Amino acid sequence: MSSASAGTTTMTSYRVNEFGGPDVIRAEVLPLDEPGAGEMRVRIKAIGVGPWDSWIRSGKSALPQPLPLTLGSDYSGVVDALGLDVKGFKPGDAVYGVTNERFTGAYSDYAIVKAAMGGHKPVTIGDVEAASVPVIAVTAKQALFQHARLTASQTVLIHGAAGSVGAFAVQLARRAKLKIIATCATEDVDYVKGLGANLVIDYKKQKFDEATDGVDAVIDLVGGETQLRSFGVVRHGGYLISAVSKPDEELAAKLGIHASFFLVAVTTGELVDISAAIDSGELETRLGKVLPLSKATEAHEMLEGTRPRGKGKIVMTVE
Repeated sequence: MSSASAGTTTMTSYRVNEFGGPDVIRAEVLPLDEPGAGEMRVRIKAIGVGPWDSWIRSGKSALPQPLPLTLGSDYSGVVDALGLDVKGFKPGDAVYGVTNERFTGAYSDYAIVKAAMGGHKPVTIGDVEAASVPVIAVTAKQALFQHARLTASQTVLIHGAAGSVGAFAVQLARRAKLKIIATCATEDVDYVKGLGANLVIDYKKQKFDEATDGVDAVIDLVGGETQLRSFGVVRHGGYLISAVSKPDEELAAKLGIHASFFLVAVTTGELVDISAAIDSGELETRLGKVLPLSKATEAHEMLEGTRPRGKGKIVMTVE
């Protein structure tokens, strides 16, 4: 018998009933959900907070988001109950991952998650660190290898290398023996060098398109003018992959470049690889502010830039 079914019949979730600013987030006590086929109920211990949470809350998500909804995708916790046809997990397992394809449901003390989007938590880190990992690490991995198709000895230019996705992209590129050029701000140069970049360009002091040319791929985590200028440094037949915005397809065709935007697809297989890399010491996390779930509104004010947040990934904990 699961811990929840032994006595708990409700869960507290942080939800939005209308799209808007951080102040639309409300705590609601709801009946405890039961997992369906292919699903698990997880007792949540920590939740990662990312810009996609803000997009969903404000009604700007790239995916349909029917209201009302519980926010949150990245989680770490303990399996509480299993639905039908779930293999590889059992109640009591420490797990982490993404709730579902809509990126919703994690801001709660219990969540129903897709088993195929979860994995066993790395054993060398705690729940707070683990909750910071899934979306950003898998985004970095898929950008480099699934979409840009990079292999050892090729050259990649990573924009926004000190950010959450960028830092994992640099580390994963180092692990794959790629030649890494990275852009970041002055105060982050030493940090990005420490992650393994071969050449770090301080974008405040130097234009990257004057310092490099003919790269096999650009991983764009910035967008805007940076993305547009990146077309000029990719070799013919190379790749410009963005996790931020859709590149100009006409320009890409004219230059003979493969350019695309993608949404991450977190899977158990991807998380198994990420867990192994963390446990072997090949990947490190970078935590930022850690808040209790009861301060979800404050976490979103940090996302919006109206409250100081510092560097690293925002994580919320569940008592």
